[in-house]
Amino acid sequence: MNEDSLETDTEIDDFNVGEEYPTLMLVARFSSMISETKWFHKIGLELTQDDIKAARHYLDALGFPEGYPAEIMDWDDAIACLETNDWNSPAWEAEEQLAASLINSALEFIEEDVLEVALTNVTSKASEYITNAVENASMQWGIDDEEILRAAIGQAVQTCYQAALVIAADEEENHPFAQKFRLYENGHWPLGVAGTTLNIF
Repeated sequence: MNEDSLETDTEIDDFNVGEEYPTLMLVARFSSMISETKWFHKIGLELTQDDIKAARHYLDALGFPEGYPAEIMDWDDAIACLETNDWNSPAWEAEEQLAASLINSALEFIEEDVLEVALTNVTSKASEYITNAVENASMQWGIDDEEILRAAIGQAVQTCYQAALVIAADEEENHPFAQKFRLYENGHWPLGVAGTTLNIF
């Protein structure tokens, strides 16, 4: 663990999270789950019914009720999907609005600096574990394209941040960000929404 994460952990311990900020205790527990998640271990494999259900819930909550997940089966297709992603798409805008809404909800009962420390702790731990997982797996995959490996790490870390926001704001487990995290938890990589299609590797 690096110095930054140690410093963040110390800051977290400076107050009684359980009494003052009960949802942040749950965020801390979620943070510990990140190291137990088998990141990307089912990429390129067929989607299960649970994967499809999570993807449909995610799309529906984003405002794409007619959307459907699409299986991406190899690295060439995954790279093509990433290259054509529109980061200013309606789906991206919808996620930004969802994140802003969660932050506003959480700030109703959590001080801003405290929330920032908790979320920084999550992204720090997520970056550490996910980077190690991707680096180790890249040898097995035979992939040395640093750009796509960075994309894999960055999108997974972002999803951990989003899932932590759901918990901090005391939102329901069926929130779209929770459904998106479930796809990662199941070992897949949701590459992004193109039109109304959620491409999943």
